[in-house]
Amino acid sequence: MKTAVITGGTDGIGRKLAQTLLERGDRVVVIGRSSVKAEAVHAAAVRLGAADRLEFLPADLSLVSENHRVVDHLRSAYPAIDILALGARYYRSSRALTADGFEASFALFYLSRYLLAHGLAETLGRSTTPIVLDLSGPGGDLARINWDDLQFARGYDPDAVMHQCGKLSDLLAVAFVRAHANSGIRYLLLHPGLTATGFTGSYSAEDAATVAGMRRRGQPVDAAVARIMRHLDHPAVAPLSAFMQDTPVDTTGAAFDMAAAERLAAHTRELLAGAGPGPHA
Repeated sequence: MKTAVITGGTDGIGRKLAQTLLERGDRVVVIGRSSVKAEAVHAAAVRLGAADRLEFLPADLSLVSENHRVVDHLRSAYPAIDILALGARYYRSSRALTADGFEASFALFYLSRYLLAHGLAETLGRSTTPIVLDLSGPGGDLARINWDDLQFARGYDPDAVMHQCGKLSDLLAVAFVRAHANSGIRYLLLHPGLTATGFTGSYSAEDAATVAGMRRRGQPVDAAVARIMRHLDHPAVAPLSAFMQDTPVDTTGAAFDMAAAERLAAHTRELLAGAGPGPHA
């Protein structure tokens, strides 16, 4: 029996992934904000006779303190974690700040991934086959990163923000693999393809119309999760791998530059230094 932790696990791909792992006999911790959505996950677990293998951990992962609380709980509750699936994201047509003062997408899509991955590295390292699965959009030009204004205080563009978050995930993975080189953890960056999920977010009328079209064109959630499971069941041997659907993305080129990864890691440590107690890799 494996233990899997899934952020964004109460909706869409995350919820189906949780159900699939429960069906296989694994233990699953689902992290999300909505207790209402969590009831649907629990009901599915009951139907499978797997309620005793499911934990719902309510948390607002856009807040640094909540990530620390989640990490502390998981460290104490589980001797080892086999799969950490990072899927939490939330599209915002208008810029918003968290209570910590961070731009909301930067906080949820990037900072929570940073805090959870590094914070749980030791617990992951106790597994015989640990995997961090980051559901993002690997590859692309480093020019997508707005180094002078990472949180888009000027000229907020929600699409540019989401593209940048994907690149920040890439660089997080590069620095993580280097920092935990002897842990045995494999870091998998994966875009499973356009999928007809809930596309959770706060949308303008124009953006809502665009999303409706994407939902119509997207593959079924079952297809996306089947692809994810193939990658989880047969992970690449390398410590870091990336795929757009099933097409490998080169993680040795300029898009995964180590100097840029270290630059981002250093900037992140500076940001978090004033954001409350907790380990910062």
